[in-house]
Amino acid sequence: MIALAPAMNPASSWVALRRRLDFRAGQRVLVLGATGNAGRLAVQVARHLGASVVVAAGRDRRRLATLGAVGATATVALDADPDTVAGQLAEGARDVDVVLDYLWGEPAVRAMVALVTAPEAREKPLTWVQIGSGAGRSAAIPSAALRAARLEIVGSGQGSVSTAEILAELPTLAHEISAGRFTVDARPVPLADVEQAWRTDAYPNQRVVLLP
Repeated sequence: MIALAPAMNPASSWVALRRRLDFRAGQRVLVLGATGNAGRLAVQVARHLGASVVVAAGRDRRRLATLGAVGATATVALDADPDTVAGQLAEGARDVDVVLDYLWGEPAVRAMVALVTAPEAREKPLTWVQIGSGAGRSAAIPSAALRAARLEIVGSGQGSVSTAEILAELPTLAHEISAGRFTVDARPVPLADVEQAWRTDAYPNQRVVLLP
């Protein structure tokens, strides 16, 4: 089987938490871009790997409302005005240890500034894991944000994680999915229909899996 959009594959959050940082049970996670397919699974993966808190932030309010059922402990709607979003992030996610970022661009800049410049002094480390660029390929991060907290920004994907490391994680992830640990909304599509599936939004909230 071949899944469309490999850069946003379901293994992204699993690999990030297991290979790009020393993630420990009990830590708190913010998923930025949680209403996409990969972000939704990231919420589940974070909880499965022991996160005590998972804050889900996304722009699709309808899908955001469903994330509590799969492990989100709090949600933040990113489609509100910037000041409101900043306030909600500063309040609801100020104590997170890890950010799994599927958006980048301006939403990431605003979220980063909100987290590191909240009224309460931030002393604990924050690891920002950049995984996807759904909102922009570049982000104008102000230098003050980098000085305001013990912030570490890392990327997770092919290159920052070796092919061997990714392949080593897939059997365990496949087993967990097969065992029903995660809810994956997949739509099987015959390989002969790949052109139509790629060009249309017939399945906007599902992961398309091509069947030979």
